[in-house]
Amino acid sequence: MSQNALPIGPQRYRESFGRHYEDFVVGDVYEHRPGRTITQADNTWFTLLTMNTHPLHFDEQYGKASEFGRCVVASPLTLAIVVGMSVTDVSQKAIANMGWREIRMTAPVFAGDTLYAESEVLEKRDSKSRPTAGLVTVRSLGRNQDGTVVCDFERTILVSRRGHGVEDRMGY
Repeated sequence: MSQNALPIGPQRYRESFGRHYEDFVVGDVYEHRPGRTITQADNTWFTLLTMNTHPLHFDEQYGKASEFGRCVVASPLTLAIVVGMSVTDVSQKAIANMGWREIRMTAPVFAGDTLYAESEVLEKRDSKSRPTAGLVTVRSLGRNQDGTVVCDFERTILVSRRGHGVEDRMGY
């Protein structure tokens, strides 16, 4: 089962994360922990890596003159962190991300904010083309330390059934 240590021998266990298709239940909500505090260095590096040249993300003087009074974390970084936080619960055993819907950035994120995330299983269905997998749709929310929702989105992933994933073939 997901997030358990799997016995692999006498007094020997292997860490296991993620869920197989059978483990998802519509309506279940997974709270992803730990949280992640974002620094201005994270924000600056991300803008450099992605070639985002908007000064609101890395020019403190520009940020002070903006309506926010300071630099704002680049929204794709916020999205990436929330997605990353959800991996061990939602997509650790995924074959592929199949699609994203309704990505909304609902409040600004600033350096020093700590993000927390959760995902709710909205639907699941058998794959028509892959009998060894199924499709799972989740809605993920990112909240800051005050509980304000800063990001929400839906994504659909193709997930292997128990016994049919790469980790199963490799003995993970």
